[in-house]
Amino acid sequence: MLEKSPLSLDQTVNLLRAAGEPTRLRLLMLLAQRDLTVSDLTEILGQSQPRVSRHLKLLSEAGLLERYQEGAWAYFRLTDQGTGSGIVHTLMEQVNATDVQVARDNDRLEAVRRRLAERAAEYFSENANEWDKLRSLHVDETQVEQAMLEMVGDTPFASMLDLGTGTGRILELFSHLYSKGTGIDASRDMLSLARARLDTAKLERVQTRQGDLYMLPTQSNAFDLVTIHQVLHFLDNPGGAIKEAANALSPGGRLLIVDFSPHGLDFLQTQHAHRWLGISDTHMSEWIRQAGLRAVSTRHLEPVDTTKGSDETLTVSLWLAKK
Repeated sequence: MLEKSPLSLDQTVNLLRAAGEPTRLRLLMLLAQRDLTVSDLTEILGQSQPRVSRHLKLLSEAGLLERYQEGAWAYFRLTDQGTGSGIVHTLMEQVNATDVQVARDNDRLEAVRRRLAERAAEYFSENANEWDKLRSLHVDETQVEQAMLEMVGDTPFASMLDLGTGTGRILELFSHLYSKGTGIDASRDMLSLARARLDTAKLERVQTRQGDLYMLPTQSNAFDLVTIHQVLHFLDNPGGAIKEAANALSPGGRLLIVDFSPHGLDFLQTQHAHRWLGISDTHMSEWIRQAGLRAVSTRHLEPVDTTKGSDETLTVSLWLAKK
């Protein structure tokens, strides 16, 4: 939510000075649409990297931008908190979208989006066969998603955090319910997929960040819903990740976990880096309790292919807990 605290006269003047320069206002309008690197912004603006970096530094010092690191890349985003962010949003709304310079910037931004989407699609294509093989072992993903929606319900809420966000699909799934969404993933390749998907869906209320699920780069007590979809079986310490997720929940917030029930498909460990061959209700109940949460409901979705035995298929489990 935007900060509503009144500003002093000096603070207001300083903020307007930071935003009131053509290149810096163009930067703000671009970063209001998508997180971008200095290289992306240099390409769009057609200016030198030192010049763009200097403008980004001034905007960051004014509290209008946030900078975060993903490997060797530094990303910038428009802050939605802190002194003066409301004024800047109002200022940008007054700019005519058909202005020649603004329209040119948006066209170049769209070109950057297409390039990143093509790169993400190439990565997805290279791995699609293996993912399709896994999906064939359990119920259709649309049934899993429907069950997730049913367990969460249709009451809107303020904020959502998706851990191990992957392609960003879960953020897209719940986008009609939240005001602001955040996705965390350790893989830059997966974050590229997520950004491409969220761009295509025109979801500008969503942020994605690289981060460690055991040490989240987010505030405590800040999210009404946290989701962990098909992630825990890769982790050495799922209970630790659940505790960190619980810490991110606001009072009364909910944690929705989706993963496989216990199974005997050993190749998932040897070929797909699964640490756990499914997760039992007993383990999950204990992890939820240790995280200080209360279990609310559990569902198990069994595969419908009756021609395969239990050692050839996967049951998907869903657990909902509340803080």
